[in-house]
Amino acid sequence: MRILFVASEGLPFSKTGGLADVIEGLPKALVGGGHEVAVVLPRYRGTQASKVVVPSITIAMGGQVRFPVVMEAPSATLALRHFFVEDPAYFDREGLYGGRDGDYSDNAERYSELCRVAIEIAKNFWPADVIHCHDWQTGLIPLLLRTSYANDPALKNLPVVFTIHNMGYHGQFGRDALDRAGIPASTFTPSGIEFYGSVNFLKAGLIYSDYLTTVSRKYAQEIKTPEFGWGLDGVVRSRGDRMVGILNGVDYALWNPEKDKLIAARYSLRDLAGKQACKQDLLRAFDLPDEHMARPVIGIVSRFADQKGFDLIAERAHELMQEDLVLVVLGTGDRRYEDLFRSLAAAYPNRVGVKIAYDETVAHKIEAGADMFLMPSRYEPCGLNQVYSLKYGTVPIVRATGGLDDTIESFDVEDGTGTGFKFAEYSGRALVDCVRQAIQYFADQRIWKRIQLNGMAKDFSWRASAAEYAKLYAAAQALRGPRLVARIQKPVATSN
Repeated sequence: MRILFVASEGLPFSKTGGLADVIEGLPKALVGGGHEVAVVLPRYRGTQASKVVVPSITIAMGGQVRFPVVMEAPSATLALRHFFVEDPAYFDREGLYGGRDGDYSDNAERYSELCRVAIEIAKNFWPADVIHCHDWQTGLIPLLLRTSYANDPALKNLPVVFTIHNMGYHGQFGRDALDRAGIPASTFTPSGIEFYGSVNFLKAGLIYSDYLTTVSRKYAQEIKTPEFGWGLDGVVRSRGDRMVGILNGVDYALWNPEKDKLIAARYSLRDLAGKQACKQDLLRAFDLPDEHMARPVIGIVSRFADQKGFDLIAERAHELMQEDLVLVVLGTGDRRYEDLFRSLAAAYPNRVGVKIAYDETVAHKIEAGADMFLMPSRYEPCGLNQVYSLKYGTVPIVRATGGLDDTIESFDVEDGTGTGFKFAEYSGRALVDCVRQAIQYFADQRIWKRIQLNGMAKDFSWRASAAEYAKLYAAAQALRGPRLVARIQKPVATSN
């Protein structure tokens, strides 16, 4: 099967969040299962591409015509290819979605162009069996296929799977976006993409796609509720028979203490000795004294935002620090939370270490060296760090929401099962109580090692998730019926 991925970011080329990790890991796993995959991304500033595949594609949007270039990155195999939409005026900018003053005002046009070029790629030189769209930036693809391209024999039965990585981001614009982005006015209705008088790209993906997925089973249920549906819960419920939750996988080639080159010592399920060296290295990286080796070290690696539960930490920070623990924090985000952690480091200089930044090496050091990893999220579609933590024997403390609930099993001391600690109520009190429970079990190293080994034995690699997606692609094909697709083995390329 040939699957065309379309996304606004993807490693190793661009990243702001977990979407980029998925766009790297899932295609690799699908290729490993015998499929062919092409990924379409914008060519942002700094993206390296080696050749021009199509020198110019004519893209008409409303009153304007643009002529983006399609480029390609070097590839070790024709089974996995990366194409880029090059239009410097749209994509050669400081940030992916916005700058210091907020989101770019022309994001509707920018991602309309991405969607249109992706459709032309599927039509003209990389015929796909299914298009897999990701988040609001690609929501116009199914809409355009069912409207503007509805009578095109090469495209009219092309199935679309749409994945919601975070329901909180809609791609919402004023009504004038219909003209600016070239969206058929007939779709601007309550049963279409209209959302309280605005144009909503996410709603377009929800309504016009053949199947919908989210990145965990729990989140697939949560977004059907007003609390987590962000005003679109009714739309999601109406598509409930076409909604599937498939848990994201992780790349154990990068996140594995047996292979990790960024940590002080390697260790494994069979031999945990190296984790102590990693703990000492972590303390030193944050200028904390070695005397804390016997104390539980709690790690945080995160974007600082309300979604991630930092309001709970702010509410109970000083009460939390009355416990016999050490806290190490890496991240950036809302200024009030950056200031919170700076103030904690000043108040508890020997027990709180903070780096207001994102540093890949330090992130690996925290995963390897901490005893516990804290993720008290208000909502979490999937989450990755709690799964990394399991592999590193760093016991997660999480709120039971979304992918956190799906991936972490509460420890049961009676039968020795479980991989971490969870709390359900979204409150500072519940958070502190859960941390105290973890600290209580940490005091018994025999019990603690059992929890660590339970987690390290779990397998959340992409293999199982990719197999579920392959079944869904086949279901989408069956839904649309047979298509006559001209196979073009190799697009014509020109030197850059």
